[in-house]
Amino acid sequence: MSHQFAQNAVEFVAWFRSVAPYINAFRGKTFVVAFGGEVVADGKFVELTHDFNLLASLGVRLVLVHGARPQIEQHLSRNNIADRYHQGVRLTDAETMLCVKEAVGRTRLEVEALLSMGLVNSPMANADIRVAGGNFITSQPIGIINGVDLMHTGCVRKVDVAAINNRLEFNEVVLLSPLGYSPTGEVFNLTLEDVATTTAIALDADKLIFLMDTDGVTDKQGELLRELTIVVANTVLSSKRKLPDDVGLFLPCAVRACEAGVARTHLISRHQDGALLQELFSDAGIGSMVVESSLNSIRDATIDDVGGILKLLQPLEAAGILVRRSRELLEREIDRFVVMEHDHRIIGCAALYPFPDAKAAELACMAIHPNYRSLGYGDALLKYMSDEALAQRFKKLFVLTTRTAHWFVERGFNEVEPDQLPKEKKALYNFERRSMVFMKTLK
Repeated sequence: MSHQFAQNAVEFVAWFRSVAPYINAFRGKTFVVAFGGEVVADGKFVELTHDFNLLASLGVRLVLVHGARPQIEQHLSRNNIADRYHQGVRLTDAETMLCVKEAVGRTRLEVEALLSMGLVNSPMANADIRVAGGNFITSQPIGIINGVDLMHTGCVRKVDVAAINNRLEFNEVVLLSPLGYSPTGEVFNLTLEDVATTTAIALDADKLIFLMDTDGVTDKQGELLRELTIVVANTVLSSKRKLPDDVGLFLPCAVRACEAGVARTHLISRHQDGALLQELFSDAGIGSMVVESSLNSIRDATIDDVGGILKLLQPLEAAGILVRRSRELLEREIDRFVVMEHDHRIIGCAALYPFPDAKAAELACMAIHPNYRSLGYGDALLKYMSDEALAQRFKKLFVLTTRTAHWFVERGFNEVEPDQLPKEKKALYNFERRSMVFMKTLK
């Protein structure tokens, strides 16, 4: 076995193990995925079917919502019919509605055909995706807006949740088109985002995912915002800066969905192959995720957290950065620890050891998972521990380290001699390890 092959094997095993928590968490969950007709028109839907097949094989309940805007525009152009909009909404008269029906129908058939592939030696080999469709969406006309009758342009009135769940229970993938039906037998032209958002809310979906032209939502400097709370998302929407068209279209839907109880809404690029998998099966993701409130929390550790803490500490102990602690010792001292969680996964920990006579506390075992370093989590954990020490009326906080001196100096710690340690700690100081001592006065 060559060195390169062995290295690749190690990386593959590490990666596969890292996605195991997501596989377990996603099984039986409902995802609503919305994609525009551009994905089909550009010939990119083949790759996307591979990702859908993988999700379905992992037990994810999939509801797919397709659009057909470029296909509709092509049919209108071919029939010399003007493509008219009013306040950003397509005006659908009788002639336009005929083109809409034909374009949506053709697009849906193409999507179903691609989902039915089972080519040998391809990601779709032995795939058994059964696509379910039907009159799941009841709609109504939007009506007259500012004196303009939008005619056959409609909005979702009701989603047949029982019927959709019935198909999902039979392991079928539900495919929804941007068309709705009225109790009087009329057909209405709907928007992709309305169908997807309303369906996700009605199903109480675990995720709503929009595939769009841009990478996600960015800040004023153009940096991608990987996680936005509803408050942050509304701040972005109310800002005076011009947003890309798809962000202005889908971000309000993401907010609406989260406010109504959808756990996560993701905005990711349709242009990047495997974007869906990279967003769902990695810690950082590649797009923007909107949540009701922050996924980060810091809490007191419990005995059930010992395993997670050990996973954080052991690599640092093996590298000689931290002093080794046995599971038994951790269990005895667990009341000294706090853990930082991101989306219910432990990504950081720290411990506070009091020295009341010296009115000082030691910050120990501070660790952040490698995937979350340089993202501000360490600063948040340090602030939390500093505030905790101050709340317990300690005047000083100190830390012993062999590798992270600069990090603590940059945060207001000063190097001191071991002689300045509290008497009890000085008696335990390991001169062979030669740890540097840094101390900070708490205010």
